[in-house]
Formats: sequence, C-alpha cells, structure tokens
Amino acid sequence: MKVLKFGGTSVGSAERMRAVAELIQSDERRIVVLSAMSGTTNALVNIARLLYDGDTTAATYQTEILRQHYLMVARELLPNEAHVTDAITQVDARFRAVFDLMRGPLTASGEKVILAQGELLSTLLFHRYVTQVLGQQAVLLPALDFMKIDRDEEPDAAYIREHLAQQLAQYPDNQLFITQGYICRNADGGIDNLKRGGSDYSASLIGAAADASEIQIWTDIDGLHNNDPRVVEGTYPIRELSFDEAAELAYFGAKILHPSSVLPARQHNIPVRLLNTMQPEAPGTLISSKTGPEPIKAVAAKDGLVAINVKSSRMLLAHGFLRSLFEVFERYRTPIDMITTSEVAVSLTIDDATHLEEILNDLRGFGTVEVDKNQTIICLVGNLVQSTHGAARLAFGALEDVPLRMISYGGSPNNISILVNTADKTRALKALNAGLFQKA
Repeated sequence: MKVLKFGGTSVGSAERMRAVAELIQSDERRIVVLSAMSGTTNALVNIARLLYDGDTTAATYQTEILRQHYLMVARELLPNEAHVTDAITQVDARFRAVFDLMRGPLTASGEKVILAQGELLSTLLFHRYVTQVLGQQAVLLPALDFMKIDRDEEPDAAYIREHLAQQLAQYPDNQLFITQGYICRNADGGIDNLKRGGSDYSASLIGAAADASEIQIWTDIDGLHNNDPRVVEGTYPIRELSFDEAAELAYFGAKILHPSSVLPARQHNIPVRLLNTMQPEAPGTLISSKTGPEPIKAVAAKDGLVAINVKSSRMLLAHGFLRSLFEVFERYRTPIDMITTSEVAVSLTIDDATHLEEILNDLRGFGTVEVDKNQTIICLVGNLVQSTHGAARLAFGALEDVPLRMISYGGSPNNISILVNTADKTRALKALNAGLFQKA
C-alpha cells in the first residue's frame, strides 16, 4: 500500500487532474489524498469572512463565482453529457451547503463546513473522471468517516486506524482509493479540519494507519531545497533527509511540507518522498531514518517572531524560576520557539502574539521585560553532531556582517537556530548560501 497526496496546484485544473490520473497508475494498492483545487480554500475563507461581517450579498456573489468555476471544470473534465449532468447535480449539492449557511449568522462550526467543501469538490470531480472517463475501479472514501481529532485538536490515531481499516475491508478487491485531505471530524462529531497545509498531515496519518510502504507528497516543486528559492538564486533540491532534519526544516519555514506531517511517518518508519507533478521524472527528496554526512544540508527561515527578554536578579541561583516563567506561556497556550539563558536573563521567541499583552503583564512580575517584534528565525539543518568540526564556524563566518539577536545550538543534533531582524533576513539567507553551498 502506498499513499499519494496531491496538492492544490497539482489538481488546480481539469488538465492537471488528467495528469494526476496518469501519475497514479499502478498495480499496487494505493490511497490518493487530494487537496482542494488551488485558490478554492482562499475563496472559501473569504466567503466566511464576508458572512462574519454580515455582507451576505458579497458572500453570495463570491460563492456563485466559485460555483460557476467548478461547473466549468466539470464540463471540461467529463465529455459525456449524462456524466456532466450528474456531476453538476453533485457540485450544486456541495454549494447548497454553503448557501444554506447564509440564512443566519455564521458560527464557528458553520465556517468549518464551508472550508470543507474544497476537498469534497476536488475528490468528487477527480473520482468521476477516473471511473467514468478512464473506466477504472476506484473507491471514493469519505475522510469524514475515519479522520478524527480529539478534544485537544490532536489526531485520534487509534480511531483513524480502526475506522480506516473498516472502510478498506469493505473493498478487498479494489486497488485504488481516493479521499480528502485536510478535513476531519472533531470530538463532538462535527466537521473540522487539520488547519492550513493539513492535507500533508492527512496523508501521513493515513499512511501510518494503513501501514503504508511509502508516502508520496506531490507538489509543484522538485523536493525540499537547500535554501528559499523565492529569495535566493541557484538553490537545489536535497535528495535525502532524515525524519528529524525534515521536521526541523518544515517547522522553520520550508513551505513544501506541513510541520506535523513527518511525525506519524517517523513513528512508523515509513519513508516519505517529495515529488513534482510538473516534473514527475525528477527524483525529488526522500525522507527516511537515514541521513547523509553533510554537516549543513539546508537553511530555512520562519518570519513573524516576537522576541521577549526577561531580566531579573531573582534568577541567580533561584530554584524553580524557569518553571514559573514557562507556566506563563502554558497558561496562555502559547508555544515557545527558541530560548537562551544567562545568569540574570532569559530570552525567548514566540510566533503567536494573540495573548502577547497578557503574557507581558504576567512576565513583568519577574523583572524587566523587553520586546522585539518583526524577528525571523533562520534554521540551519544537517548532521550537526558534536564530532562534526567546522560547521558552526562556516555558518557564523558567513554571517559576520549580519546582526544576530539570539543563537541556539546544541539542543538538537540537527539544528542551529539564529534570530535576526526580519529586515536582515534576505541578506542573511544569501550570505549563508554563498558561504555554505557555493563551491569555489
């Protein structure tokens, strides 16, 4: 069993869907996980925002534009008139769910229903094409029948494994299954989701639940690159990464991969392969338990950080000081990204400023508090074991002209984290590319 996930760009048009249908041809049993067509989730988010604002007229107009787009895709994808008519009926049913929510004030649960329609629509049309045009036997597995999160909004792995197995057992002779990424049920049984980028996470959870031999993530990029190709010229795809290295890169800004998507695969030791639908012959990136010898393989950057510095004479030899300080962040359910300490100060970063003012007010009880906004973490990832000589020297030598706010090194054998002002991010990434990856 293999799990193949295709992102929004990969299924962004009738032409792209036909190309994906060719890529999934195999004699091996496989589950195909689809995102919404590109642009759809953004459109649905905008429709929900308009409804929250009470602008039903604009929301209706935008929904109708989106509906007409899907009707056009259905007509382009399905040449048989009877098949088109049936598909349009199903597409209209999906949009009726959105129009029905416009009759009253939008609730949080109603918003989740709206956001779920993108994946339901893409899998509906793709399944119709595979079965009606290509004549293949394919089963449309509703993700809402087996994907579930618990009350902490974490995937319920035991539930997913049990209910996916029940679904698959109904079709012992079928080789091809199509399902939705991103969407799930919550602990109360309502429609929910795995947040932005969650289709990758869906694929990894499904792969783990099905004991897959491999999980493939198909996007429009040839694997994870050694630096941000949007900022730096001359980047190249990394051919092999360990699970830990990939997780670090995903968390610290490598947009090709959802930060949580490596975890279920790592727990079950299932290789993850990142591939390009536009260049299917390219080798992409293989993520597994193995790693190469390179001390630094890649660089990623994460924006939107807030740096907080707490200075207090109470820290000196104070038992329990750090625990009390961290409890402030736990109280407001705000994760800490990076931390450094000295005898009299703690510096740390957060990427969620929702409760920043409350956090700062509580921290002032410990001492003097300073805040720096618009910060960026630059993460250097590789095989940075202590016996590796020269990696840090090369990195910091490349950054000799860039002001550094914080440095974290040694907490992980795969990561050096450096905090810089966001205004210095591009300069830092280019300097690291020149100093670490460009051969003389």
